[in-house]
Amino acid sequence: MVSVGIVGVSGYGGGELVRLLLRHPEVRLTYVVSETYAGQPLSKAFPGVARTRAGDLVCQKFGVAAAAKSCDFVFLAQENGAAMKSAPELLDLGKCVVDLSGDFRLRDVDTYEKWYKIEHLSGGLIKHAAYGLPEWNRTRIQGARLVANPGCYPTATVLALAPLLAGGWIDPKSIIVDAKSGVSGAGRSKFGLDYHYAEANEAVKAYSVGGSHRHIPEIEQELSAIAAPARVTLTFTPHLVPMTRGILVTGYANLAKDATTEQMLEALQDAYKDAPFVVVRGAGDFPSTKDVNGSNYCHIGAKVDARTRRVVVVAAIDNLVKGAAGQAVQNMNLMLGFPETAALEEPGLWP
Repeated sequence: MVSVGIVGVSGYGGGELVRLLLRHPEVRLTYVVSETYAGQPLSKAFPGVARTRAGDLVCQKFGVAAAAKSCDFVFLAQENGAAMKSAPELLDLGKCVVDLSGDFRLRDVDTYEKWYKIEHLSGGLIKHAAYGLPEWNRTRIQGARLVANPGCYPTATVLALAPLLAGGWIDPKSIIVDAKSGVSGAGRSKFGLDYHYAEANEAVKAYSVGGSHRHIPEIEQELSAIAAPARVTLTFTPHLVPMTRGILVTGYANLAKDATTEQMLEALQDAYKDAPFVVVRGAGDFPSTKDVNGSNYCHIGAKVDARTRRVVVVAAIDNLVKGAAGQAVQNMNLMLGFPETAALEEPGLWP
């Protein structure tokens, strides 16, 4: 039995980690950190865990020594900039770490500092961090002690487009991505005007228009690695939609060679034939966020538009599960040699 800690437990990602880890047959949650709820039982932050084995855990303020004493594996689920401070010490003390922030996702320090507007304090550690998208990086994750959990938009976008780039089916310079996310993607402590009920309800709004979203360099980095030696440059526009959770990504790309819908679907199916959490839909069948709500699955559909010689790929994930906590648990399973699907087998909630 592996003892596990969550730093940043009272956020949405931390809460989902609790929910998933309570199902896990090989781990025991022993250490939970929340500055907001320090000194109070976890059930104060999440009343739904009352009467579970996690409900009476007392939230603590973070300390590396306390974390090292209390657990063997640590999930860091804090704001950007926090993990770069604590991860080096935890690793030096022999702990394994999955970081859910953006601190170790980008391989170039200058790129991180440009997009995140923060000085990186542990740039030397980046080269040791495995990018935690199991469907494309499983072997590296299995040998890692530090994993950078991908962003939610990059997870859906890379899963949708990577097989078509790998097969040379699409032009890497022609990609346009339209992405939509539920309000929980902003996190539990986001109090900006856009996230007030009266502002977000009955409205769909584009944001970070014109190539300013922080996930763009992450998406381009991972897709470029797959398309190498070609370099991927894309247009990415996210939208806030009035739902609690879910991401729907629609990607468009020019065909690099003649192709049919059946060939696109076959390329996707071949790429994910051994991926337990990716579902490739049949011709004419496109996913909804409802299909994956509460689950660690990604559903993908595709169609070739012969008139414009473009392919359209649609992917749906739950931003808090496959886009955050579920993928973090999937990475933990690979790092520790557990079955990859442990604690993650449940289908989506319906309706």
